[in-house]
Amino acid sequence: MVAQKIHILGEEEMVSMLGLLGLEGTVVENEEDFLKQFIKLTKKSSIGMIIIVFRLSPEVIEFLLDFKQSNRFPFIFILPDIFQPNIEKEDIILNKIISAIGNIISI
Repeated sequence: MVAQKIHILGEEEMVSMLGLLGLEGTVVENEEDFLKQFIKLTKKSSIGMIIIVFRLSPEVIEFLLDFKQSNRFPFIFILPDIFQPNIEKEDIILNKIISAIGNIISI
């Protein structure tokens, strides 16, 4: 079995910071570069987890959610930008989670 690695994909500051913990990463400048690197990483059997630390458009987030639903590996974790103003209103994934919980509770 191939040893599984965690790979960071995102902005330079976060890739550098998490690199101090010994995690490998790739800096991306825009969504096009992000998608190219993401697809390349998902094809590597040595990558067990991709942590995304990059602000993405709703379309790219939908792509990632579709990927997560149809692929078990690698595990994808989108780290929310906790420093963005009004995170409770603007974070797409957080809003999807809140909506799903609301649907479960109201059943």
